[in-house]
Parts: sequence; structure tokens; C-alpha cells
Amino acid sequence: MRRRVPWYISLPITLAVIAALFLGAANLGWLPGLPSPFEEKTVDRSQPVVLKSVQNMSRYTAATGNFQVIVDLADEAKFLPSALLGTRSLYVGAGTVGAYVDLGKLGPDSVKVSEDRRTATIVIPHAQLADAALDVKKSYMYSQERGLFDRFGDFFSDGNADDQHKVELLAVDKIQKAAKDTELTVTAENNTKAMLTGLLGSLGFTSVTVGVA
Repeated sequence: MRRRVPWYISLPITLAVIAALFLGAANLGWLPGLPSPFEEKTVDRSQPVVLKSVQNMSRYTAATGNFQVIVDLADEAKFLPSALLGTRSLYVGAGTVGAYVDLGKLGPDSVKVSEDRRTATIVIPHAQLADAALDVKKSYMYSQERGLFDRFGDFFSDGNADDQHKVELLAVDKIQKAAKDTELTVTAENNTKAMLTGLLGSLGFTSVTVGVA
């Protein structure tokens, strides 16, 4: 004669089976009216943005360069193959560098106006490059290879975040250096001259000379 399973054992098992069936059906979309228990949602629990300081700017940004760089960064072990120890990251970085003229450096001798207020001479400082700014919306990690020991170490630390930070810093540095080899500052100076000439012309000056020193 077969012994019956006690109710206090069979009931939890039956309820668990029914719950599993409902969860599986909801996840597969077989029950449209029942939301999937495995559906994820994004919750923003960020703190409010705090204004730390305000700076008065006198820079006239007269040109901006758009750059893209592919960073190929590898950390290799000296005596072990990369399959065991080492990382390689391919990162596509996009960023901008602005060229500006600091009009706040204009001194009392930088602007000369004739008595009839028809002729003006202005001497502006040389244009400078601003710090490169990485566009996170257009930048991304293309691929990443990690050795066996590195993947094991990821269980104890966020190695991927460190690699991401390294390639981002390297991308910014390369973009900044590339901007120095362009004509951005020359373009910014010419655009600033044109802006000042047009501005003073609209104020009634018939002769405007803008120099750089």
C-alpha cells in the first residue's frame, strides 16, 4: 500500500509548481494581462545637482574642432600569455576642442579710437585651446579582451570600470594633442577679428583694424 504524502509537504510543492508555471507563462508572454516578473525598469535615485561655484567668463569661443580617435590600449604581462593575464581595450572616442580669445585681457592700450569716433584699432591676444571635452554619447567601448586571471579578479573589483576610465583619459589626451596640430587657433583669431569688425561697424565706425599680439 502506497503511503500518502503529508499535506504539509504536498501543499507547498503544489503551490511552488503553480507559481513557477505562472511565472514562466508571464515571462514568455503567454498571459498578456500579467506583467513579466523578470521585466527590469530603470530607477533614477540620483541626488539633486548642487551648484558649487560660478565663474565670470570673458572668453570668446570663435572655433570648435570635432575629433574622433580609436584607442587601442593593452596591458600585457611580461612572462604570461595574454590569454591568462592581460587586457586589451578598443575604444572609440569622440570629442571637441574649442579655441577662444580671452577678451578679458584687453588693456587700456588695446583699444584706440579716433576723436571723430570713425576709426578704431584693437589689439587682441592670441587665441588659446580649451581643454578637450569627451562626448560620452558618441564614445563607446568597441571591444575588450581580458585574460583568465583578470576575469577572475573582476569578482572582487570592478576592473572594467578602471579600464573604461583609462581609455577615456587616453582619448582626451590624444584629442588634445591632435588639436595642437590644427589651425584652430588661427581660425579663432580670424573669426574674432571678423566679429569685432562687424560689431564696431554696426556702431558707426567706418575703419576698423584688429591686430593680434
